[in-house]
Amino acid sequence: MTDRPQTPLLDRVSSPTDLKALSDTELKQLATELRQETVSAVSETGGHLGAGLGVVELTVALHAVFDTPRDRLIWDVSHQCYPHKILTGRRDRIRTLRQKDGLSGFCKMKESEYDAFGAGHSSTSISSALGYAVARDLGTAPEAGVGDAIAVIGDGALSAGMAYEALNHAGHLGTRMIVILNDNEMSIAPPVGAMSNYLNRLYTGAPFQEFKSIAKGAVNFLPAPFQEGAKRAKDLIKHVTVGGTLFEELGFSYVGPVDGHDLDQLLPILRTVKARATGPMLIHAITKKGKGYGPAENAPDCGHGVAKFDIATGEQKKTPANAPSYTKVFANALIAEARADRKVCAVTAAMPDGTGLNLFAERFPERCFDVGIAEQHGVTFSAGLAAGGQKPFCAIYSTFLQRGYDQIVHDVAIQRLPVRFAIDRAGLVGADGPTHAGAFDTAFLANLPGFVVMAAADEAELVHMVATAVAHDEGPIAFRFPRGEGVGVDLPEKGVPLEIGKGRIVQEGERVALLNFGARLKEVREAAQALEARGITPTIADARFAKPLDEEMILGLARDHAALITIEEGAVGGFGSHVAQLLAENGVFDAGLTYRSMVLPDIFIDQASPADMYAVAGLNAPEIEAKVVEVLGAADRMAKRA
Repeated sequence: MTDRPQTPLLDRVSSPTDLKALSDTELKQLATELRQETVSAVSETGGHLGAGLGVVELTVALHAVFDTPRDRLIWDVSHQCYPHKILTGRRDRIRTLRQKDGLSGFCKMKESEYDAFGAGHSSTSISSALGYAVARDLGTAPEAGVGDAIAVIGDGALSAGMAYEALNHAGHLGTRMIVILNDNEMSIAPPVGAMSNYLNRLYTGAPFQEFKSIAKGAVNFLPAPFQEGAKRAKDLIKHVTVGGTLFEELGFSYVGPVDGHDLDQLLPILRTVKARATGPMLIHAITKKGKGYGPAENAPDCGHGVAKFDIATGEQKKTPANAPSYTKVFANALIAEARADRKVCAVTAAMPDGTGLNLFAERFPERCFDVGIAEQHGVTFSAGLAAGGQKPFCAIYSTFLQRGYDQIVHDVAIQRLPVRFAIDRAGLVGADGPTHAGAFDTAFLANLPGFVVMAAADEAELVHMVATAVAHDEGPIAFRFPRGEGVGVDLPEKGVPLEIGKGRIVQEGERVALLNFGARLKEVREAAQALEARGITPTIADARFAKPLDEEMILGLARDHAALITIEEGAVGGFGSHVAQLLAENGVFDAGLTYRSMVLPDIFIDQASPADMYAVAGLNAPEIEAKVVEVLGAADRMAKRA
């Protein structure tokens, strides 16, 4: 058991109400204890460490000044919410973070009344806070009422168009609401774009903005650490003026920049804003991810996502990998293709490390583009690259690609532009839970005319699918692959383009055919081994393509077997639905085929290990085995009736 920190003040806090009885000096000590407790908890569970450590003082100040939950506090993305959870009555469960039946790693409305709005994706906080504020003003808020609406958004999340849309609307309405810009100069990856440059200029060459001389402490110097590494070396206070900023032009009253780790600044500013604000306010706080814990501060990603770790050293206790990750296999395959073809380029939306494109960028920096948290722009930018003769690979997690669907339809599919979509994190992803599950991409892509949709059954297949995408110039093409390490198959020296719309027979059998699409093939094989002990030898096929389907192979399986079962890591409406349509159109059911489709259930599955999540989904080997036995029983009964 990890030694727990001594936290005498924090031990007295069971809800934010308890903070009201503490002096400002005691609140500083509380912040120290809260930081220690956060580090201790995450060392046991793993999770998003750096983001939470960066907002410890801000969390304390917000709950001390405002009256949550009546005042609605909304954390953008919300991977920084662990200190918030500790202060809002969930400390006794904080060591269940991201585990089965435990606390979510994000804010979740059904988990606590203090989680005013659920999150997991970025850039939604200002819109939802504005909605709360307008509901308050219209008198339609819940019975308990709504006080202030406060959105805390990072500088990385501010690169998304949705955040600007919300700022623009809020400024137009003039509704009282508060936006905290948590500017840590680093989202998951260093933020990119004009907004990042603008924020840099605010504190490299511009003065602090005076809050009409009423926010005591708002014009102090920032400490030296915040001037490092960001070209922020100029004197931050050459003079004090009330200046126009971009935010003021949008209709917000602007306060800052202020030191987000200095409660002597934060508390008086927040108290003044609470007492006197009449319209939309933006408080610009400078923070540091990983603040107060050396290993996180010094990590390249500031401890964004960590496994269990040793508190003294920060060394993470990661299980040794038996095979390379799918993400790394994709990156290396793409690099190999780019060496041979100068037209190959890559686009990601603020996830270069997560998608493996950091490796591609090291080799081909001029051909790799991080567009920031802007999936819509990333898709249409890729479409423009394709129209211009390039071979763009748009590498976006399945769950994030949902945000660019209109662009996929209108800017890519209708124009039949050969954008290559590399869809990482397909299927269930474990500790991040339903917000990050890649459940829907097969369904929403395979219904688009002219789209080719593939899924890799293993890492070798992924290499071939990268090569297939490079060679395909007739329209858009997508391939999906899961999170985590591969199954350990030998990798080909070079990818070989697959024949479009052609699957493969993996094992010949009789009576029942198992038609796999995606990375459940390993579980299908395990189920088949268990079935052999029952005297059942199923045929196993790997579809490779959800669109176009291998009609010849599928109709042959239907003709030669009494039962056919499809297995996929996606929602209803995907691969299995397309197979059912094919079978129906060809009158196969009239011939007595028993057909079943194993898909993700019609629920959002809470966080757990991937194996536990797939058990809930009914897609592990034992569930596949049981389904075969059930279906063969049904087929036998049908045969007797015939």
